[in-house]
Amino acid sequence: MDISYLENIIKLVSDSAIEELEIEEGGNKIRISKPKAIVAPIQIPQQFYAPQQLPPSASPQSESAAPAVAQPKSNGKEVRSPIVGTFYRTPAPDAPPYVEVGSTIKVGTVLCIVEAMKLMNEIESEIEGKIVKILVENGKPVEFNQPLFLVEPIM
Repeated sequence: MDISYLENIIKLVSDSAIEELEIEEGGNKIRISKPKAIVAPIQIPQQFYAPQQLPPSASPQSESAAPAVAQPKSNGKEVRSPIVGTFYRTPAPDAPPYVEVGSTIKVGTVLCIVEAMKLMNEIESEIEGKIVKILVENGKPVEFNQPLFLVEPIM
């Protein structure tokens, strides 16, 4: 085998989708292979998981964005979204909401649904108390850890 023949074979392999080629000719055996691509895991900075809050000097783009950055009362507890998805107050479009402002809730009471990837995830209360404020509009997207409800705990 001459050098120009080998160079042509190497060029053929490198310019094509062929990953490995083995040739045996006249008692000579040649094997050409491309290095395997190394796929590194993608590191996503933590800031993409945290809910976005506006700086104090910025004004919200719409009225519906204002409640998301509202500061809770000092004695209120926030119920936060455990996942990213779409917030629904009702189990079905024509059904009444799970809870209203003023509703008394217990541990395990279903408060809402957060739809994520076509799965309806019921969000249950982890505290006893009274709903003081609903912080998200029905059908709006929510971020991970975004406050959904403000609850006044029962002592």
